Amino acid sequence: MKTGQFFFIPMQSIPLLRLSDFTAGETADKLRFVLNLGEAFHEVGFARISDHGVPELLLRDMYRQTRAFFDLPLEVKKLYINESANGQRGYTPFGREHAKGRLEGDLKEFWHWGPFLPPSEFPHAEPNLEVAELPEYYGLAARMYESLLQCGIQLLRAIAIYLQLPEDYFDEKVKTGNSILRCIHYPALKQEPRDAMRAGEHEDINLITLLPAASAEGLQVLTRAGKWLDAQPAEGELIVNVGDMLQRLTNLKLVSTTHRVVNPPREMWHTPRYSLPFFVHPVPDMSLTCLTSCTDAANPARYSPVTAGQYLAERLREIGLE
Repeated sequence: MKTGQFFFIPMQSIPLLRLSDFTAGETADKLRFVLNLGEAFHEVGFARISDHGVPELLLRDMYRQTRAFFDLPLEVKKLYINESANGQRGYTPFGREHAKGRLEGDLKEFWHWGPFLPPSEFPHAEPNLEVAELPEYYGLAARMYESLLQCGIQLLRAIAIYLQLPEDYFDEKVKTGNSILRCIHYPALKQEPRDAMRAGEHEDINLITLLPAASAEGLQVLTRAGKWLDAQPAEGELIVNVGDMLQRLTNLKLVSTTHRVVNPPREMWHTPRYSLPFFVHPVPDMSLTCLTSCTDAANPARYSPVTAGQYLAERLREIGLE
């Protein structure tokens, strides 16, 4: 790549790319998107995406219903705890999940939606739960899930090209994968939380994460220089980041960057925060063995072979959900 042919990615900022350049642009636009997304994931592990095709009205409605769910009495929300799903479906109460390596529970409660597929097409996970008190929520979540999944598939197609793989390499692996739409509520703070924060520093487990703009600031990304960078996307943008599965598959060519959600300053303690991250997961039997295109004599495979399902089960135990 010639110097100046594509933009330089400073570690102090997260690059902004238009997904429409890849999905509807000319050949040169598509190639430029592929290279810029690949370099962003290689250098920073994060990118901001606009023109992504996720309807803004759908996102607003999803936030409205999510707030309505978390406003329900705790005894009602607890009816939707699904212990057999290890926190992968339904409601998870406040403080249960913690970051890997931390003992303090995160200052959040959340709801998980999985694939909206019939059991015959999705035999490796439990079905979604319907909230009787909010009859619109299920159908709205299904549309939100599908919109984010299609966006994720396009982004993974660009990454496949960057990795010199067939463009559709990830398609079948994620279309019936166990991706998760997580609806998170970080309640207002009433007292000094000691060592706990809204989400302790961590890396995501999955292939990639898509994060629409949250209702309040707080997301921070750790740069290679060891500084925390604020990473709140603007309205209409998605933050997209590499997860540990993709880092492992690419033998560290693409980096899963540490991030966290910090507590608000005292004058903003009264403000809750809502967030809707979408974690793109492959089918459980997908091998995460390092790709041959990402290994050579000078850079041998750094990870032992494992399947996505085995790797996910290990992480769920580490963060207190299994």
